[in-house]
Amino acid sequence: MAERDDGPLVAENPDGGGSFVIVCDHASNRVPERYGSLGLPAAALESHIAWDPGALAVARELSTRLDAPLLWPCVSRMVLDCNRDPAAPDLIITEGEGRAVPGNRDLDPAERAHRLETIHAPYHAGIDACLAERQAAGRSTALVAIHSFTPVWGGEPRPWQIGVVFDEDRRLADQVIAALKSDPAVTVGVNQPYSPADRVYYTLARHGSGHGLPAVMIEIRNDEIGDPAGQGKWAARLIDIFAAIAPRLTDMGDAAA
Repeated sequence: MAERDDGPLVAENPDGGGSFVIVCDHASNRVPERYGSLGLPAAALESHIAWDPGALAVARELSTRLDAPLLWPCVSRMVLDCNRDPAAPDLIITEGEGRAVPGNRDLDPAERAHRLETIHAPYHAGIDACLAERQAAGRSTALVAIHSFTPVWGGEPRPWQIGVVFDEDRRLADQVIAALKSDPAVTVGVNQPYSPADRVYYTLARHGSGHGLPAVMIEIRNDEIGDPAGQGKWAARLIDIFAAIAPRLTDMGDAAA
């Protein structure tokens, strides 16, 4: 699809006929030209502050092998975080992971509105359109978000290789957790290292549970998916899990109230 400099939606395999729709909210570290580097050195743009390293590669494998649409915003979360409510205090950060983001300081209302209009709104409109088209075609659908997280936060190591994040609707999450925990070599975080209370569940709450669709967020520790071998290993593990779940989606029914 054609890209705009101020932050396009990227849709891969948009007509995929599988049972899942994959989103990757923090796939890109791209900063549109109009923002320069946001006052940051190049090394910062390669770090977790700017994106979720490894997440897009895993998401693409899932999209290909599960025949799933994959949607992601081609813009760094430092410009605007598409996985945040428009009113969230960390929608546009002025500091992250102890590093100031000079280009985001003292934004006027017009610039904030511009970023919402050109980045946030098209991304979520694209997800809405994809899900509406599938609903009209009578396809059973579950929504999966792929993210990655750092091995250490605030000086504390994070022991989980993978985390499963979910809200009150546990239909999909419980099955994923059970499958992951069947391997004793895998340390699974249950609503770790984040939970919806950390404001990280916006995309899935808006498009998944908000419409009765099963939804789950997968967080993979980024040292596990720092190279193609690790990305392939975790993608294969998740593909097996979701492929086994897919035939059961039609029996899940609507989310519990």
